[in-house]
Amino acid sequence: MSQSPSICPTLVYADAKAAIKQLTEAFGFTEHAVYEDETGAVAHAELTYGNGMVMLGSKGTGSEFDKLMKGGGPTGVFVHVDDVDAHHAGALEHGADIVMPPTDQDYGARDYMARDIEGNVWSFGTYSPGAAEA
Repeated sequence: MSQSPSICPTLVYADAKAAIKQLTEAFGFTEHAVYEDETGAVAHAELTYGNGMVMLGSKGTGSEFDKLMKGGGPTGVFVHVDDVDAHHAGALEHGADIVMPPTDQDYGARDYMARDIEGNVWSFGTYSPGAAEA
């Protein structure tokens, strides 16, 4: 990554190692950094996709962020991809829970949605936030 992203969604997982495996294998993210604590739990991880990044860690660490996220519901994250159908095929190949197949939207984009192993909703599509002139 040449420049750090300005915004990074941050999630916590009961099984962060399994989440990393799914995000990299099924959704095409790349491990940038993974730090484990003395018990082997993921204390902090950074996964990249294009020029974006998501950070994640294990639930139950006792950190301030972990305490604030306790009881929080699933979250949604959007990821821009150039070829929705190819990305979708890769996710299917790795057993991802597809909740909406590739769909052409009224606003001109094509996207699909999948739920990760802990219920977070990931949208992958051709929409480019901020790309249009204001």
